[in-house]
Amino acid sequence: MQKKYDVVIAGSGVAGLYAALQFDSDVNVLVLTKEQKAISNSSLAQGGVAAVLDFEDDSFDLHIYDTLVAGGQKNNLQAVQILVSEGPSDVSKIMDMGFDYDKNEDGTPKKTLEGGHSRRRIVHHKDTTGDNIVATLLKQVENHKNIEIAEHSMVASMNREKVGFRLDLIVNKTEHTSVFADYCIIATGGIGRVYKCTTNPVVATGDGIRLAYEVGAEIKNLSFVQFHPTAFNAPNTSEQFLISEAVRGEGAQLLNCHEERFMQNYDKRMELAPRDVVSRAIILESRKTNSKKFYLDIRFKGEEFIRNRFPGITKGCLENGVDITKELIPVFPCQHYLMGGIDTNLNAETTVQGLFAAGECAHTGVHGGNRLASNSLLEALVFGRRAATEIQRRLRNSKSPALPYEYQNNGGAKPLPSGIADEIRAIMQETFFVLPNDEKIESGLKRVNEIRQNLKEGDYAITIEYCEELSLATVASIILAEVYEQEKAYGKV
Repeated sequence: MQKKYDVVIAGSGVAGLYAALQFDSDVNVLVLTKEQKAISNSSLAQGGVAAVLDFEDDSFDLHIYDTLVAGGQKNNLQAVQILVSEGPSDVSKIMDMGFDYDKNEDGTPKKTLEGGHSRRRIVHHKDTTGDNIVATLLKQVENHKNIEIAEHSMVASMNREKVGFRLDLIVNKTEHTSVFADYCIIATGGIGRVYKCTTNPVVATGDGIRLAYEVGAEIKNLSFVQFHPTAFNAPNTSEQFLISEAVRGEGAQLLNCHEERFMQNYDKRMELAPRDVVSRAIILESRKTNSKKFYLDIRFKGEEFIRNRFPGITKGCLENGVDITKELIPVFPCQHYLMGGIDTNLNAETTVQGLFAAGECAHTGVHGGNRLASNSLLEALVFGRRAATEIQRRLRNSKSPALPYEYQNNGGAKPLPSGIADEIRAIMQETFFVLPNDEKIESGLKRVNEIRQNLKEGDYAITIEYCEELSLATVASIILAEVYEQEKAYGKV
């Protein structure tokens, strides 16, 4: 008999941890994390968390409006209204838990401005907000005896049983075991590692999306991929260092290879246009100038301001040989965030009963076609809580027993061929980076489908590497299939 939990949460970012903290003390919760518990997309979030905390110069309507404009009106309005109206309460709760937000002299939150926002409403901890919130939540989790965190534990496969779910795990890279749960929350983050250039950590391989897809959950708008316009342009590096939206929010100017401002030629909001607009402008300007050299200039703010406001970015750039108080910051777009994902309702439940999803891996509809800056941590809080609240309500009515089962490793023994992940990333980079490459989409889609089929049928050993490459192939296949159909509808392919 394997161990049974009331709730299993896959992922230890803000969505997963905050959800875990919502359950009553008699609810047995297991949080699984593929690497160390502090490693997640959430931990890398620099800018802050957007929330209307006072109404003197802001309103819910303005926040909703900004979110809809950034999302190209492709958002789920009801989900946006829930995000904006309920979010401030969740932000206040993490403040009470110990979130160390920057303060004005009077103790009120010091709010910043970012691209797409019409008001200063982003609460932050310097430029390492996500890391501070994750640390705050982890400290709270340690005080809850009903919550267990299992590090270095990857879900290899998920199975819907007559009652609840069985999750087959790879633990500490080589051990195999299974756990049961009445309910599951997938909070595994993004898909950044399907691209060569991404701001996402090494764990972001889309595993939760693959698991949901394989168990029959609907995946929606996976081609809604956000490319951040200003990643540090370091050569020969896959994980790009993000230069936060907040740098432009504080007045940094975007320059082309001639060290001239150019955003006025593409959008009246200039550097403060939403991310997708700025990313496309850089790509078009790159084609126009035949150069990939672009820069941010924040030098005019002065050394003291820059070092105090952006200590993490200052340090990261110095480690790459650039002193941003005296030099231009080399930047270029890279993959950053996923707006689509596992489709959910307003309580974060997927189309598979009992399976929930929250955070970046989920498609709640709040972001539309492009996420408004600093709405991601807010979404993780709001819909992580909503998932837990709905599960808690159901658990009060009934709990199921564990099922007798001994783990069966159904994988073969054949080693993986080398270069699969690199090939997938090269295909994605060439076929769909900011703008689709209509000449290569069809062939790229055909090849990733071949790779996925080979992985499914190849009698390979079930290892972490195998699971991650299967996830990458699955994600790439879904994205390119969507893009191909869109371009076909436009008559471009």
